[in-house]
Amino acid sequence: MLILAKSGPKVRYLPLDEIDPSPFQARQAFDAQELAGLALSIRQNGLLTPVSVRRMPSGRYQLVAGERRLRACKMAGMKRVPAILCQYDDDESAALGLLENMQRQGLNPFEQARGIRDVIARWNCTQSQAAERLGISQPALNNKLRLLSLSEEQQQLCLEKGLGERHARAVLRLPEGEPRSLALAVMARSGMNARQADEYVSRLLQEGQKSRRKVTPVIRDVRIFLNTVEKAVRTMKEAGVPAVAKRSEKEDYIEYLVRIPTSAVEKKGPPSQND
Repeated sequence: MLILAKSGPKVRYLPLDEIDPSPFQARQAFDAQELAGLALSIRQNGLLTPVSVRRMPSGRYQLVAGERRLRACKMAGMKRVPAILCQYDDDESAALGLLENMQRQGLNPFEQARGIRDVIARWNCTQSQAAERLGISQPALNNKLRLLSLSEEQQQLCLEKGLGERHARAVLRLPEGEPRSLALAVMARSGMNARQADEYVSRLLQEGQKSRRKVTPVIRDVRIFLNTVEKAVRTMKEAGVPAVAKRSEKEDYIEYLVRIPTSAVEKKGPPSQND
């Protein structure tokens, strides 16, 4: 068995049916048309870039990097594939597979985010430590992870409508739930680019601030009404009418109960038309 040595990788041809897929594969979807094109190229030119594998205790091989190439080789009808044999533990294998997919055109932004999340959990490390080990900046890593705050439906909408990572990051500035879904739908329907998406979300936020400012005077007016009711009750009491007022503040409303004895009304009598 050949091992990856310091002098450089050594390649051998391994039976394709002895290579198992990686359990750490972050990519969830593979483009069938892209795989078919790669399979055609492999049939014509062979596999130019070997896959990376490691030997398992069972004697079989486990893929470390090259899932797309391995699938295309199967489609091309190959029986053996060129492979680099590596000595990696689970943590190293998970990291290498993620890095390879991120450096190639492999993963969509949400798959990248889930892959980063999974290796952080596997390494039991901080985001800062993960960024250093993966060779990316911490702000970039944090931005990736923030994408996972979108719901599964919102993530799927981005993928189906061709909305990119910047579209997804733009709606993160909006409240969770329906506002984000509606904004993504408008971006897709209008064909907005990333800059237009940012500007659109900024307009939505500005309109929301204006609406909140308009509510303030109404609240002040309500307080004036309440003060007026309280003043009226005091006036009745000063005039000898035993009025009773009870104010209750509920979660969604303020309830004001004013009780005036009918006897007090009858003593006053009906108002005179000559007054």
